[in-house]
Amino acid sequence: MKKLMIAALVALAAVAGCAPPGARPEPRAAPPAPSAPPAIRWGACPAPAAGVPTSPALTCGTIRVPLDHRRPDGPRITLAVSRLAAGDPAKRRGALLLNPGGPGTEGLHLPATFAQLTSPRVRAAYDLIGFDPRGVGRSTPVTCGLTTAEMVPTSPYPAPDGSIDANIAFARSAAARCRARSGALLPYLTTANTARDLDLIRRALGEERVSYWGGSYGSYLGAVYASLFAGRTDRMVLDSAVDPERIWYDEFRQQSAGMAARFPDAARAAGLSVAEATALYQGVAAALDRAPARVPGSPVVFSGDVFRYLTFSLLYQDAALGPLAQAWRAGRHLAAGVASTEETALLAQILAKITPSATTSPGVPADNAIASAYAVACGDVRWPTTLDTYRRAVARDRAAYPLSAGFPANLWPCAFWPTPPIEAPVRIADHGPRILVLQNERDPATPLESARGMRRALGERSRLVTVAAGGHGVYGVRGPDACENVVADAYLLDGSWPTKDVRCS
Repeated sequence: MKKLMIAALVALAAVAGCAPPGARPEPRAAPPAPSAPPAIRWGACPAPAAGVPTSPALTCGTIRVPLDHRRPDGPRITLAVSRLAAGDPAKRRGALLLNPGGPGTEGLHLPATFAQLTSPRVRAAYDLIGFDPRGVGRSTPVTCGLTTAEMVPTSPYPAPDGSIDANIAFARSAAARCRARSGALLPYLTTANTARDLDLIRRALGEERVSYWGGSYGSYLGAVYASLFAGRTDRMVLDSAVDPERIWYDEFRQQSAGMAARFPDAARAAGLSVAEATALYQGVAAALDRAPARVPGSPVVFSGDVFRYLTFSLLYQDAALGPLAQAWRAGRHLAAGVASTEETALLAQILAKITPSATTSPGVPADNAIASAYAVACGDVRWPTTLDTYRRAVARDRAAYPLSAGFPANLWPCAFWPTPPIEAPVRIADHGPRILVLQNERDPATPLESARGMRRALGERSRLVTVAAGGHGVYGVRGPDACENVVADAYLLDGSWPTKDVRCS
C-alpha cells in the first residue's frame, strides 16, 4: 500500500504495512477543537518531484494545526494544502478531499492527476483538494536520516536462507535514528491526528461538510475521519481498502496472498504459463542472491531481493506488466553477464522510479516517504516486540507463498519503536454517512479480503464494488465509462446508491 494507485501511475511503485488487531474502543469524540484556522491564502504551488503531474490552475497555501490535538493551544506544525477549483462554478456542489495512500505519500499535486482520471461532470462539480499529510512533503516533514541505499526496500526481505537477523539489526538501527532525528514529531504522526487535521482543512475551506476520495492507506484515513466527524462527512469513496481490524502488521502480511493472486496476470502479459513465469522469476532471484550485479547508472546493488521488490512493485498497474516482462528478461541476462545496454538502461530507469525518494519534492528530506510511513504505521498501533513472532511468521509465509519470500511477514522498525501509541486506534463506526468501497479482485497490495474487512467494519452504511481485474487502484483506471466509475460518479454527483454490493466484469 505504501504508494497507492495514483502514485503508482506516476512512479510505478509502492510499499505497504500493518499491525496486530487490538481492542477497539467505541468511536470517541474528537479532542477539544482549536479555533478555526484562517481562510487559506491561495498562491503558486511549490515544484513537485520530477515527473509528477501538476497544473497551472492548481493553487496552494498552508494552515497551522496543533502538533498534539489534545493540546489545541500547544506547539503547531504546518500543513500544505492545494486546490483545483471546480470546472463549472454554477454546478459546484462542494469540496472533494483527496489522499493517494501511503502512509507517507505526498498529495499536494494530486488534484492535477485526479482531474485526468475523473469524469468531466465530477470535475465540474467539485473543488479538488490535495494536501501533504502531517510529517509528509511540504507539511512539516519527518526524517530518519536514511541513505538512498537503505531506502531501497530490501530490508523487509529475509536472507536467502530465511534468516531475519539482518532485518532485525536494520529495524533496531532505523528506529533509533528516527528518534534521534525526529523524536519530537514521532508520537503525533498518527492517522487519528491526520483525520483531525482534515477537519481543520474543512474549516479553513469554509465548508460545512466535505466529500472524500482516498486510496489504499487513504481508505483507512477516510474511515477514521467519517467515524470521528460523521456530521462533517458528505460523500466518501474508499479505493483499494485496508481492513481496519488488521492494522498494521496483519494487514501488510496479506500482501503475500495478494502477490500470489496477481502473479498469473504478469505471466500472461509475458506470454508465459504461470509455471514458466514462476521458474523464470525464482531462477533470476536465486542467481542474483548468489551474485548480486551492478546496473550502470544506478547506485543500487541489483540483488535477488531488489529483483523481487521490483517485481512486486510493477504488479501494481496493468500498464507496468509489459515493462515487468522486459525487466525479467533483462534481469536474467544481467545475472548471466550478457545484458545489453538497452536492458541495463531499462533496469536503471525502473530502479529510479521504485525508490521511495522518487516522488519526494525538491527540498524535502530524501527519506521522507519511508520515514513518515514508519511513523504512522508504528504510531497508530503497537507492533509485536517478540522477535520469534516474526521468525515464525516469515518461515510460515515463505513456505505458503514462495513468490514473496516472506517479506510481508517481516518486522519493521515498529518492533523497536521508541514511543508507544498515544491513543488506541479509532473504532470504525458502522453507522453514519454512506461510504462506497471500490476494489479489484486481484490486488497485490490490499487484497480483496482487506476490502471485505472494511465492508464488514462499515456495515450497511457501505457498499462494496468489486472489479474482475488486477492491480492496485480502481477509480479512473479503466476509463470513465467503466462500470465501477459509473457507480462511483453517480454517487458523487447525485447520491445514487446501489441497493446491494456490485460486481463489475
